Amino acid sequence: MNTTYRSNFAPGTTRWAIRRAQWRALGISDADMEKPKIAVINTSSELSICFSHLDEVARIVKQAIRDAGGLPFEIGTTAPSDFITGAGRSGRYLMPSRDLIVNDIEASVEGAMLDGMVCLSSCDKTAPAHLMAAARLNIPTVLVIGGYQGCGRINGEKVDIEDVFESAGELAMGHKTISQVEQMCEVAIQGPGVCAGMGTANTMHIMAESIGMTLPGSAPVPAGSPKMLDLAAQAGRRIVAMVEENLRPRDIMTPAAFRNAITVGLAVSGSINMLRHLQGVAAEGEVNVNVYQLVRELDGAVPLLCAIKPNGPGRIEDLDTAGGSAAVMTQLGELLDTSVLTVTGKSLADNLVPHRVLRPDVIGSIKEPAARGPSIVILIGSLAPKGSIMKLGLGDKADRFSGPCRVFESQEAALDALDAGHIQGGEVVVLRRLGARGGPGVASASWFVAAVNGAQLGSEIAVITDGQLSGLNRGFTIGQVMPEAADGGPIAYVQEGDIVTIDVTRRSVDLDVSAEELAKRKASAVPPRTPAPRGWLRIYQHLVHPLSEGGSLVPRD
Repeated sequence: MNTTYRSNFAPGTTRWAIRRAQWRALGISDADMEKPKIAVINTSSELSICFSHLDEVARIVKQAIRDAGGLPFEIGTTAPSDFITGAGRSGRYLMPSRDLIVNDIEASVEGAMLDGMVCLSSCDKTAPAHLMAAARLNIPTVLVIGGYQGCGRINGEKVDIEDVFESAGELAMGHKTISQVEQMCEVAIQGPGVCAGMGTANTMHIMAESIGMTLPGSAPVPAGSPKMLDLAAQAGRRIVAMVEENLRPRDIMTPAAFRNAITVGLAVSGSINMLRHLQGVAAEGEVNVNVYQLVRELDGAVPLLCAIKPNGPGRIEDLDTAGGSAAVMTQLGELLDTSVLTVTGKSLADNLVPHRVLRPDVIGSIKEPAARGPSIVILIGSLAPKGSIMKLGLGDKADRFSGPCRVFESQEAALDALDAGHIQGGEVVVLRRLGARGGPGVASASWFVAAVNGAQLGSEIAVITDGQLSGLNRGFTIGQVMPEAADGGPIAYVQEGDIVTIDVTRRSVDLDVSAEELAKRKASAVPPRTPAPRGWLRIYQHLVHPLSEGGSLVPRD
């Protein structure tokens, strides 16, 4: 009996006997039962194109694990897709599904006492969930990136899912017809994988590589491509060696690695959602890191090296052909700590040796960036005492916006007002009670923002929310206002006509209401939080931490 692996139990014990009986019935040989046992976490689903290719990827990973001397076990979890799962209860299931995956993995992998994991990461919530599970379980783990989908063309112009996402606003304003939108839907997605933009999914794929939890060159990558499938096979072989080396996620995801990831995220102007996801990973791994403080510390120090849609004219395939996130990291030089360890067992510096920028027109340098940055900023003020997040991208917008508030308690109400022409230029649209506890589950405000951009109002109004924003948002859009309304944050007490001022230069977002008036409003207000219906959302509401702490379900000590 090889006692090196925790999955091998002492002969004669109850758990040895019942496991042996189960696995012999599955046809597992005595020799295989001695091998390291590897979970292949597969978020396959027939509900969404994001995951439609993962069964084949799992097959490749499992064969590679066998070839390397391991015993693979494929384990399925829930598979949330923002554009499919987001339909129910205004997207309230999306953030809670992230943590559902984390707990699902713990139950399956810890319950079975397996030795390592390969996680197949695709849509927005799966990559952060896999990083969180790796940090919590702290067993050897490597992520396989599911890759991005191809897009189509209409009259020679590229059309992708982001264009479809914004078509509702164009339809409402008469800029498009139903038949034109239907035509867009027919061609926008040309294969499996995640949205073809610098949204949350591609951002989190890049974060996974930047923090050291994927093989080099993993992101971005075309879904189902020979390169992606080869990386999957390499990961299957590598995980067996990682188990032998006892190389664990907490050896890799150190404070320095988090700083590297945030630096890369700023260099590509990733989704603002990367901040709460990385903070959630830190919480699960008990890593002493404040991601939001890192963004503030790096403010002005990291230029934007590539302008990928929605930040600029480039597309995710351009970043891929230019050398991907590895090439971006080679350009960041001393801004990164390249001594950090990665899943290869080597340092980041060693991993980057063979990589270089293949298209200088896509990836710039410190001296010649796409923009001087910062691409993402933390705004603090009387409306957001604990901070809020704004994506600047190329930074080519005005530095200040001030206007009267229009207040909505749901995305649906805001969309109705937009469709009816009741939202005017110069206004600040506030969508509240949509946060982690108030939604509960971080209800969506991103469909409204997409409709606003489609209606060509994105440069004329500001949007502020404590709810969910797409990684594809742009314009004067401020997300993750903290504290959220349900926690008694000032956003709960904003009234129609109040003046809000956003000052990017000062990094502030302020409500022009006196402290005395705000105190009166608080004293007379109804309780800011209403219980969720019975079920998973109510459980989540009771357990979730504020988004400033990553929105995880990790118990406080």
